[in-house]
Amino acid sequence: MGVTRQEEAIGERDLVRSPDFPGHRGTGPTVPRMILGARLRRLREESGITGLEAGRRIRASHSKISRLEMGRTGFKPRDVEDLLTLYGVTDEAERATLLALARQSNVPGWWHVYHDIVPSWLNVYLGLEQAATVIRAYELQFVPGLLQTEGYARAVLRLGPDTAEERAERRLRLRMERRRVLERGRPPHLWAVIDEAALRRPMGGVALMRAQLEHLIEVGRLPHVTIQVMPFAAGGHPAVGGPVTVLRPPGGDLPDVVYLEQLTGGVYPDKPAEVELYRHMMNRLVVEAEPPTATEAFLVRVLREL
Repeated sequence: MGVTRQEEAIGERDLVRSPDFPGHRGTGPTVPRMILGARLRRLREESGITGLEAGRRIRASHSKISRLEMGRTGFKPRDVEDLLTLYGVTDEAERATLLALARQSNVPGWWHVYHDIVPSWLNVYLGLEQAATVIRAYELQFVPGLLQTEGYARAVLRLGPDTAEERAERRLRLRMERRRVLERGRPPHLWAVIDEAALRRPMGGVALMRAQLEHLIEVGRLPHVTIQVMPFAAGGHPAVGGPVTVLRPPGGDLPDVVYLEQLTGGVYPDKPAEVELYRHMMNRLVVEAEPPTATEAFLVRVLREL
């Protein structure tokens, strides 16, 4: 049996009211935007209205409708009202719920205070990272950001093109605050595959690297953290091209989001076939890497060899 429009509205209303919903303080606007965008896209398609027609209604382009439906930008309540009218949504409860999502889509996350060092493409990632229920990552060069010690993170950030001391320290503070997501009451499950190269590269010197490896051993014992090592002995594997992160938004209705970090930006492949390709790649990685039960012994061995 299909889900009725009224049942969907009730579900969205429950999300808005839930204390764990990302519209609440701390997790930012990214997921509310994605939920609202997906709902508006379904309503438009059910109404047989094109993106071009929808754009005209709110005095915008087809590309803006696309960005709104992908959750890549905030919503003006007036635009949402106009679109709901265009799509024939008359139920007051549903309209109120979607307008509440529109307001939440413009509430800045806690990292807004770092707006001077956070580019727009990273804003999307931070919102997903803070709201995700599962974060799966593969790192080739460095220890994943959520697992970095302060000393290690400082050494990594100094490699960037902007070496101004004040801005570097602000980036460091942001990275350390991001780690708190693993300490909250209902943390995401972080599943990280780390290439052996990252573990043997002594960022910041031997002493800092030892502290980083010891931290990995400690945090790897947490029930919501799984760490695997991709050893040199594994040879080639599907992710040799670079780091990949796959984030699962809350609620169960939104698709996984793939994030590919690059030197001067981030890319979010969003075609279903592309997302599925990266999901499959991550599944292969966890099979080809050393099993989680072998991680601590592997880290201890690397420590002894430093």
